[in-house]
Order: sequence, then structure tokens, then C-alpha cells
Amino acid sequence: MKYEAVIGLEVHAQLITESKMYCDCSAQYASAPPNTHVCPVCMALPGSLPVINEKAVRFTAMTGLGLNCEIAEFTRFDRKNYFYPDLPKGYQISQYDLPICSHGWLDVWVGDQKRRLGIRRVHLEEDTGKLLHVDGADGRPCSLVDLNRAGVPLMEIVGEPDIRTPEEARLYLMELRAVLQYLGVSTGSMEEGSFRCDANISLRPEGSQEFGAKVEIKNMNSFRAVYRALEYEIQRQSEILDKGGRIEQETRGWVEEKGITVSQRSKEYAHDYRYFPEPDLPPLILSREWVEELRASLPELPEAKRERFISQLGLSRYDANLLTVNKATADYFEAAVALYPNAKVVANWMSGELFRLLNASNTEICDTLLTPQHLVEMLRLIDRGVISQRLAKEVFEEMFRTGSQPQRVIEAKGLAQISDASALAATVEIVIRDNPQAVADLKAGKAAAMGFLVGQVMKATRGKANPAMVNQLLRQKLG
Repeated sequence: MKYEAVIGLEVHAQLITESKMYCDCSAQYASAPPNTHVCPVCMALPGSLPVINEKAVRFTAMTGLGLNCEIAEFTRFDRKNYFYPDLPKGYQISQYDLPICSHGWLDVWVGDQKRRLGIRRVHLEEDTGKLLHVDGADGRPCSLVDLNRAGVPLMEIVGEPDIRTPEEARLYLMELRAVLQYLGVSTGSMEEGSFRCDANISLRPEGSQEFGAKVEIKNMNSFRAVYRALEYEIQRQSEILDKGGRIEQETRGWVEEKGITVSQRSKEYAHDYRYFPEPDLPPLILSREWVEELRASLPELPEAKRERFISQLGLSRYDANLLTVNKATADYFEAAVALYPNAKVVANWMSGELFRLLNASNTEICDTLLTPQHLVEMLRLIDRGVISQRLAKEVFEEMFRTGSQPQRVIEAKGLAQISDASALAATVEIVIRDNPQAVADLKAGKAAAMGFLVGQVMKATRGKANPAMVNQLLRQKLG
């Protein structure tokens, strides 16, 4: 029997705020010594009272608008009760039945097809502390807790079960992260833990409308891990169903090193958390005027930018998708095009050489030494015939490595293109003399022989000869 996967993603994104969600402790905890960004509120000491972070509420509403959600006029916070060592209160201040945002959607391009994937809700809560499992002084395992992260504003984006393949899930996450980065509300870094994803997946026979038993997958810290974990789970569940087995509703963890999921616990239901309204925080009234002011302040988002690149700059959808994958890439491209208006040439160099070098060096585009200004200077040198396309790749790689200006690289490496006819004439004569068969083939009408002769001149000049000048000289000398 063939099965259809039903996938829904729950994404937690830390918000870029100066302070925590319910206290004034610094939210910049990443490099701080353990338990130094704490206070009575985020340590849940008796008598401490929370206060709502206004910026976090604003960022959550902005995210909802960016995801085409309805923004609630009345919203409140709730207590979500569960007991883990990294949650000092014994409950999390979250939202349940009255989230800030609901009923949205996100468009994702899968090849040439646009898929509209639903967003059920976007709500605001606090992050937990961090556990570190180590061996103690006596050699026995123990767990240490760092509460620096406890209370950092955390936004949960719950998608509808509209995703059908691991590839759609990967594309959804990439588009969602791009929206958050364009809005400036989250760094979207999965590696740093500021953008985390849990996946819910079930299988059903193709054509069926009934949902199967839902399995939640946790511990995925990259887009690739989400893709692989979903692929594995589809295969695992398919094999069980093929044998007449039953899928257990549970939470499983992804083990990156082994490429498998493992059972962690039975899946909780909403009533297990014993939600009730948070008595220490007032409900919020979000006026329509405030919401419209937020809407008017939103920046250009990825989909709108892609459409503009296609309609105004003449890019293909493929190029536009590549160049808007994150805000830093789009900003780099637009900075270059502002100085050099041939958008297609800029796109080709970025999607080709720049992306290749970024991937090879594991470098983010915002950290590269090769600036948009350097790229444009190099393109102008190509246009003026100072360097050839072939030599430009060598110049480009050196600029990427050192951050040097292209003219300095050309001078230091002696890469200037030879465009002087008198300087090339002797080399062309030698190539003609040493390749009589190619000359005869050319005179017999075999056009490919010209390419061979040009290649021999380029080889003799180590790629520095101007190909157009070489063609001209060969035609002159061979009649």
C-alpha cells in the first residue's frame, strides 16, 4: 500500500530583545558564564512577579502580519504546567486558547509550483534553561543547569499539517526563517539554537482523509537534519504499517550520528499541561490602530522582493529564489546592482563563484571579506578588457581570501589581459607554425579548428591573451 505523509512543523524562534520576557535580565546570554544573567523572577524565587516585555509582543505581532495572520484584539498569557529541571517555576508562562496571531499562511515554491501552507497560530512564551549532562567528580553522571536562557522571549509558530514531503518541510523552514530575518525579529540561527523545529508526522493511505497516529520528532538542529529525520520516519512507519502493525503516538528524538529516530516518551496532550490563565499578568488589548501602524512599518519581505527582482531586474525565478534566501544575501546583491546595473551578470557571479567559495569555507555572506564594491570593480575591469573572464575567477578567489581590491590582485599576480596586437603577434605565428593540421582543417572549412588554435594561444600566454584579439589575428594571418 502507498502512503501519504502528513507533516506539521512547530518552530520556536528566540526574539532579538535586550531583556528577557518577564524581567529586565539581559537576553544576551550566549557567551556569559553560567547563571550570571539571572534574577528572582527568572529563577522563580518566592514573591517575584513577572512584567511583560512590550518589544516581544510587538515582534510577535509583526511576525503574524508577515505570515498573513489575524492579530487578536484581546489576548492573554497562560500557565503551562510541567516539571523539568530547566524550568525553575515548574510551569512555563505561555499562551493557549487566545494567542496573539492565528489563521495565517506562507507561500513556498516547490520547483515551479507555489504551495500555500497554513499557519495555525503564533504565540509568545519564555524559553527554558539549559541542561548539561556530565560526569561528576566521583565519576557518576550528573546534570547541571544554566538558567541564563530561562525567560528569554520565545515565539512559537505552529504550522497546519499541510506539508506532504521532507523537501516541502525544508523549503517551508527556509522561507519562514527568511521572513523572520527580513522582519529583524530573530537571527534564525539553528546552529545557535535561536531557531528550533519540532516535526509532527503521520502516514495515511493515499486518498484517505483520516489522520494517522501522530509522532513528534525532536532534537533536529539543521534543515538537513529535519529532512533526514522525516525521510527516516516515513520509512519506519511505512514498514510497520506494511506488516499490519500499529503506530504509537509518541515523541521520538533524532540521533544525527546514526541517522535514526529513537523513542523518548509517550506524546502529551493539551490537558496534561493543565493550562489556566496566568494570574500575575494582565490580558492585553491590541488596538486596531496599533496593528495598522505595525503593518505600515513592515519592510519588504522575501516573496515581494523576489517578484520585484523578476519583474524589474529581469531575473529568472531560480535566480531570484537563490538571491533572497536570506536578507544578507539580498542586501549584498542589491548593493552590487546599485553600482553595476547589469543584474544578471551580478547574479551569475554570486550564484556561481561566490556561493561556491562561501560553501567551501563554511562562511556566511555577511562575514565575507569580498565586498559588493570589490565585485563591481572586478566586473568593470572585465568590461574594459583589463582581465578576461577566466582570469577574473582567479582574481575573485584571491579577493575572497584576502579582501584585497581587484586591481591590487591583478598587479601582484601579473594577471592583466594582453590586448596589444603587437605583443600577441609572435605567439600567434608560433601556434600557426606548430599546428599545420589544425590550419589545414580550418582552411578546409572545419570551424572547430579555430577554437583549437585560439586555445593553444591562450595556453601559451597562460590565459592572459584577449580571446577576441587572438581570433582577429588568426583570421588576418590565415586569410
